Amino acid sequence: MPDTPFRRVLVKLSGEALAAPDGYWLHPPTLAGLAADIARTIAAGIEVALVVGGGNMIRGARISQAGFIDRATGDSLGMMATVMNSLALETALNAAGVQARTMSAVSMPTICETFARQPALHHLDKGQVVVLAGGTGNPYFTTDTAAVLRAAELRCDAVLKATQVDGVYTADPKTDPSATRYDRITHDEAIARDLKVMDTAAFALARESRLSIVVGSVHAPSSITAILTGDAPCTHVVP
Repeated sequence: MPDTPFRRVLVKLSGEALAAPDGYWLHPPTLAGLAADIARTIAAGIEVALVVGGGNMIRGARISQAGFIDRATGDSLGMMATVMNSLALETALNAAGVQARTMSAVSMPTICETFARQPALHHLDKGQVVVLAGGTGNPYFTTDTAAVLRAAELRCDAVLKATQVDGVYTADPKTDPSATRYDRITHDEAIARDLKVMDTAAFALARESRLSIVVGSVHAPSSITAILTGDAPCTHVVP
């Protein structure tokens, strides 16, 4: 079993990570690859909770800017998109031999469990993956904020933000070839240097909760497992 400093981790995935190359909202091979990766993470002795965004289908803030729908309604649509993504992930995990439960902050009792802290802790203690849907259940809060909130509630050691790049950089590596990646940085340093680790509310909650954030790429093979076991580049943002 690989050495890892983590016992329980909340993995935050963007909705865009599930999209097909042709733009369709869901890509089954990607789902299967993520599920296999998470199965390896479980085998490494790490308990996993998941939060996935809904940006492959809809973004509440963006659709409300069009002017024909208000922000609260747009965010409600986005929360429902995260439920669809979560159910797809649950199905892929079960197919990979991993027991998974979707729990939604937005009550949909005929579709999945409603999120409650104690049952979620019970599922994690049994070795099941908990897929946390519906964001925080409230408009105006991102799934980044939901991820940090649930990680704090569920006694996670860290939040892994699996994103498009392999860590936090001094500048945008897509536009600045001289940008360098931080291996380790503190919350205070990230704020002082105005590094965009997560949105402001999410990062403020992580700092207050003294919760570590690990930022790495979702694209490399076995990325989640490799990041958490120290075999892939990433940035640790620590208290």
